[in-house]
Amino acid sequence: MARKDQLTGKGPMSGNHVSHAHNKVKRRFEVNLQKKRFYIPEEDRWVTLRVSAKTLKTINKKGIKAVLDEARERGVKV
Repeated sequence: MARKDQLTGKGPMSGNHVSHAHNKVKRRFEVNLQKKRFYIPEEDRWVTLRVSAKTLKTINKKGIKAVLDEARERGVKV
């Protein structure tokens, strides 16, 4: 499974390790993914998603139903 957020599609970024001598070597900045189980009362079911920590904060603010509706508008199948 790709290391991507299932709701936002956010994935790893690339950049450089920069040493004290200013040597540069490529590296990856991984997304802080968490496996979390959500209950959706409107559909009366549980959904397990791999979401980033930032998406978890958004879910806490807006609610799981609103975030799922936005993701489904973008074509994400949940």
